[in-house]
Amino acid sequence: MGMRKVFKLLHLALIGGAFYLWIEILWRGHTHWTMGVVGGLCFIGIGMINHIFPYEMPLYVQAIIGMLLVTVIELVAGLIINIWLGLSVWDYSQLPFNILGQICVPYMLLWLPLSMMAIILYRLLRYWLFNEAKPHFKLF
Repeated sequence: MGMRKVFKLLHLALIGGAFYLWIEILWRGHTHWTMGVVGGLCFIGIGMINHIFPYEMPLYVQAIIGMLLVTVIELVAGLIINIWLGLSVWDYSQLPFNILGQICVPYMLLWLPLSMMAIILYRLLRYWLFNEAKPHFKLF
């Protein structure tokens, strides 16, 4: 991977991580630095959807894939951050349909609209910051 590509991904991860920290502060009133790292990874993962699947894929399908991707990343991160390292950054054990208190259906569903917004923001940032192709979105 070239340095230019690494530079782009690092900048996008930092922006995505910062946005996630901001969203979490608005939602929960506090955050933890590890959420910036996890948010940045999720943002890059969501952005990579169009590099793996056709660009013409409807936005809602991309958002569903993003929701599933974020849920898997959240589970892995939760197992490392909360259980293995014992940092107790979040605990969904009081919410319905949770797995080890690290992921749950209510938050999984919340990742759907957030994934859609992240897809749009990711493409717009690549257009604005790196003069890449102007994004076009197909909802259905």
